Amino acid sequence: MSNANPVSAEYPPDECLDAAVDALQGRTIAVLTGAGVSTDSGIPDYRGAGAPVRAPMTFQNFMADLDYRKRYWAGSHLGWKRFSAARPNPGHAALVQLELAGIVDGIITQNVDGLHLRAGSQRVVDLHGTMDRVRCLTCGQFYARQSIADQITAANPWIDTEEAFELSPDGDVEVRDVQAFVLPECSVCGGVLKPDVVFFGEFVPKEKFAEASALMQSADALLIAGSSLIVNSGIRLLEQASRRKLPIVIVNRGVTKGDNRATVKVDAGTSETLVSLLHRLSE
Repeated sequence: MSNANPVSAEYPPDECLDAAVDALQGRTIAVLTGAGVSTDSGIPDYRGAGAPVRAPMTFQNFMADLDYRKRYWAGSHLGWKRFSAARPNPGHAALVQLELAGIVDGIITQNVDGLHLRAGSQRVVDLHGTMDRVRCLTCGQFYARQSIADQITAANPWIDTEEAFELSPDGDVEVRDVQAFVLPECSVCGGVLKPDVVFFGEFVPKEKFAEASALMQSADALLIAGSSLIVNSGIRLLEQASRRKLPIVIVNRGVTKGDNRATVKVDAGTSETLVSLLHRLSE
């Protein structure tokens, strides 16, 4: 099947799923996931229908301004409690079963929620990092996120009584007044701490992208689930698959930047579609 044009505009949903199964059947699949995979776990999408308009923290602002760091850490601390309580959904579970069956070779995720690993997926490339680790930008020391959360609560006993507003896909919320907030510090050198995630304005680490590319090179097909492909790292992986003329299936509600290069575009929710693909590809 050619990957020149998507078929979702031409087929009703059932036939579109048939086309996706036909494109993937008998092939080893690399999976690229975005925020849409986690919406059924209660974590919102940046760009999906109803998503609030917001300006995520940039690395440049975080590093340049103490007030930005206070705002980020105060909001991220409140969001972390809700974020870390999220549980894998049926879409995550379907990908685990596809991997156990040898159909999926591994998952490249743009998400920072750690839900693929918590669901039981074995080979996961967290392209944009993970919120459950914190790194010192001065000395490189790593910390478990919970230990930093404990430090924040001890230094800011008022923070946990603050009202949390809209949760974002990176585990952040808006906090009204952060002037009194005491920032966490590295216990080794007193340096600036940052969750081990890629902020807007940062590059994906070369070694992470190399891991993702290696997974792509070993695959016979690419399944993209829940990503609008706005972020450059996702487009680069799509281009790798396109250059190799691999079948490309995109599952996402709404338009993505990769639709014109998809073999099949399934405009539907990720959880139900991944569960359907599990049943059909395992037959």
